[in-house]
Amino acid sequence: MAEGFLKSFDKNLEVFSAGTNPSLRVHPKAIEVMKEVGIDLSGNYPKHSDQFISNSFDFVITVCDNAKESCPLFIGKVRKQLHIGFEDPADAAGTEEEILSVFRKVRDQIKDGFYQFYKSNLA
Repeated sequence: MAEGFLKSFDKNLEVFSAGTNPSLRVHPKAIEVMKEVGIDLSGNYPKHSDQFISNSFDFVITVCDNAKESCPLFIGKVRKQLHIGFEDPADAAGTEEEILSVFRKVRDQIKDGFYQFYKSNLA
């Protein structure tokens, strides 16, 4: 979701999204709630952070609290590493609507958090 929002703020940004334990596919509810705000993630796929470990980046940002503890050491040039944490909506339980509500809440938090990051660091 963070990748989708950053790209929506500025089409010229080069954004890579990866995880320390990626799923086989983007969560269908993430695709659904992002579509509600006009961002299509259906063509995205999860990538492992190891494939980027030696790349150079201006920013490496972790988003899930468990990733903060298990994030790999990036040996490439990284100007700044930071953490903008959110609960993992994939852990939500309850009815379909309760789970979607968590995904929407986290989506909105990600949008707000990454917009503040964008305005402070990239705009």
